[in-house]
Amino acid sequence: MREEVVISRTCEAVMIPSGEKVLVPQGAHATITQSLGGAYTLITDRGLMVRVSGKEVEAIGKTPTEVAQAPDAAITPDKLEELVWEQLKTCFDPEIPVNIVDLGLVYLCELAPADDGRTDVKVKMTLTAPGCGMGPVLAGDVKHKIESLPNVRNADVEVVFDPVWDRSMMSEAAKLQLGMMW
Repeated sequence: MREEVVISRTCEAVMIPSGEKVLVPQGAHATITQSLGGAYTLITDRGLMVRVSGKEVEAIGKTPTEVAQAPDAAITPDKLEELVWEQLKTCFDPEIPVNIVDLGLVYLCELAPADDGRTDVKVKMTLTAPGCGMGPVLAGDVKHKIESLPNVRNADVEVVFDPVWDRSMMSEAAKLQLGMMW
């Protein structure tokens, strides 16, 4: 997917792979190279690769995606766990068009009842490369998406590097999608 866009207002973005926040000025031209999970990877007319997400996507003519936050008494713990995993599958590395679950980056996902009747979620995840500056950005994306679910009080997302990630942790579908079936 490649789409040319003109930035309609100055917007905040994150440089890839450093994770540094930058402002993309109004009127800048960019090419959308990836659109997954409500985030967009762009190459700007100055050659920067950036990620735009949340409300900032309005600056490239896109509609932000959000999940309802209203509590729902009908959601069972099993259903909530299923919803958490579905949200995790909407989180993507900005350079790899495969979600973090199929990449094998999620090492732990635990749900625990909170004192107020809602649920706390603990996630341990890793990155494909330990030095990647996008770690805090991806962890923040995971936290935001999980906390937007009904009945979730808090999401604690920790980026870990033990065990070290390698390609063998990817699902068969991810390997096939990336042409790594050998």
